[in-house]
Amino acid sequence: MDIRNIAIIAHVDHGKTTLVDQLLKQSGAFRDHQQVAERALDRNDLERERGITILAKCASVMWQDTRINIVDTPGHADFGGEVERILNMVDGAIVLVDAAEGVLPQTKFVVGKALERGLKPIVVVNKIDRQDARADEVHEEVFDLFAALGASDEQLDFPMLYASGRQGWASETLDGPRETLAPLFDLVLRHVKPPALDREAPFAMVASILDYDNFLGRVLTGRLEQGRARTNMALKVLRQDGSIVETGRMTKLMGFRGLERVTIEEAEAGDIIAIAGLTEATVPDTIADPAVAAPLSAIPVDPPTLTMTFRINDGPLGGREGKKVTSRQIRDRLMREAEGNVAIRITDSTETEAFEVAGRGELQLGVLIETMRREGFELTIGRPRVLTRANPETGEREEPMEEVLIDVDEPYSGVVVEKMARRKGEMRDMRPSGGGKLRLTFHMPSRGLIGYHGEFLTDTRGTGIMNRLFAGYGPWKGPMEGRRNGSLISNSDGVAVHYSLFYLQERGTLFVDPGDKVYVGMILGEHSRGSDLDVNPIKEKKLTNIRAAGKDDAMLLIPPRRMSLEQAIAYIEDDELVEVTPSAVRLRKRHLDPHERKRSERREAEAAA
Repeated sequence: MDIRNIAIIAHVDHGKTTLVDQLLKQSGAFRDHQQVAERALDRNDLERERGITILAKCASVMWQDTRINIVDTPGHADFGGEVERILNMVDGAIVLVDAAEGVLPQTKFVVGKALERGLKPIVVVNKIDRQDARADEVHEEVFDLFAALGASDEQLDFPMLYASGRQGWASETLDGPRETLAPLFDLVLRHVKPPALDREAPFAMVASILDYDNFLGRVLTGRLEQGRARTNMALKVLRQDGSIVETGRMTKLMGFRGLERVTIEEAEAGDIIAIAGLTEATVPDTIADPAVAAPLSAIPVDPPTLTMTFRINDGPLGGREGKKVTSRQIRDRLMREAEGNVAIRITDSTETEAFEVAGRGELQLGVLIETMRREGFELTIGRPRVLTRANPETGEREEPMEEVLIDVDEPYSGVVVEKMARRKGEMRDMRPSGGGKLRLTFHMPSRGLIGYHGEFLTDTRGTGIMNRLFAGYGPWKGPMEGRRNGSLISNSDGVAVHYSLFYLQERGTLFVDPGDKVYVGMILGEHSRGSDLDVNPIKEKKLTNIRAAGKDDAMLLIPPRRMSLEQAIAYIEDDELVEVTPSAVRLRKRHLDPHERKRSERREAEAAA
């Protein structure tokens, strides 16, 4: 059978998953009247809530007797490990660009990876029905991007379509017919070459995606690089260094048909398949016939740039809200994550019962923590830290750098430029982007962006859009100012009381409501000054036998500031932790006892001197 393997790559929220929905519908992958959720490929709860693709997923459609395997890839640079593996499985790519927003940093990130692999992309300018669409300018931006990324002449001669994924049409010209996605299907068949692989050689594939099934165990997905796969055939697994990991049998062979993963008896080179029956194989091992002697090459993955400490929850409320609280359970879960997610690295921490988890960015690690929280884990998380390195030639200390692209209303541009400068950001470009907005481009250290996003939204009244992209390593930029305000810290265990909180709100911004559980060392709010302050949130009003009419009615509380998990992780300082349980996110000091805190501060001051 004729096969085409394509990836759909784009920036976050440019309509990639919606377009895949329409491709599936118009190819007949869904039965008539079948109820299908919107963004059908975003099956994970977190993906639906956040409106982003986190995990790469496969689907398959039939068009004119050709099977087109479609891989939906994450658009966010934090999930770059997924993108790099996926591009190894495909022979072509559809680059989707928003007709109004144009080329954004993650478009650049994923396209760069595709061009490096030698893929010849098809460009689709999506959302052409938007009122602020600027199709011709976007076409020029895409050409400039390809040229800047070192595209070959063949890659620069890319075919282009105009489309609306939501309305389900594509056209070769702006004023062409707007009926179906047939022009896109036909272009894929013409432009993407079928995989040119040896079907007679012994079976071999590289594992690109690993997931778990309650009935099948480990399920490994990848492209069949050579030969044929058959159910129950003997297998061996090779690491990249050529060592044999395990031998076994292919107990189940599955292919992709529409959205479903279905059992098949046989597959041949070029098809994307999933197999079960192995217990040790992981990404990016080679799974092969016993006759194969050497592993297939796999793409090296960019190293992690950020690390956080995952600890057990040793606070007074530890073990009350979650079922999985021991360091052994946390270790097993993290090791399982690292097996399937090649962009995450787990090491033991110098602290007892703690682990260092390194990844691509705050979003990636935040998604992991939120997933574990929903699985019933209790954790405490330390402040994110960037991973520095020594320059291979000069030996100088280097840190991860980011390219930051900001769209902001003109009145707020001044405060954004000032805040970015404080965080060691260098402005590279400023230009009007229409509608009273400016597009600012900065080059800055990754650590300067830790904790800035919430502040950015406040400064721009929620209208600013910030996109970021890892841009390699640069010289260490020196010390950087952190949070300017201290914390309001509980000096008592119990339940927060309305009476106490009313008087405490004069001291700063509160994070808790009356009735919330509190304990010694827990952070109740942000102090209005730069120092920490110990306060009593459980102090009741002294009762007398004299009634003062209406006095209690006037004790109105300002609603507390509630932080999401990512906001909390970005907010804390080095001496603070985020306590994460299935039912709560709390902030606390690393040392709960106030005397121990003071001793620790003295030791740090002496070490600094």
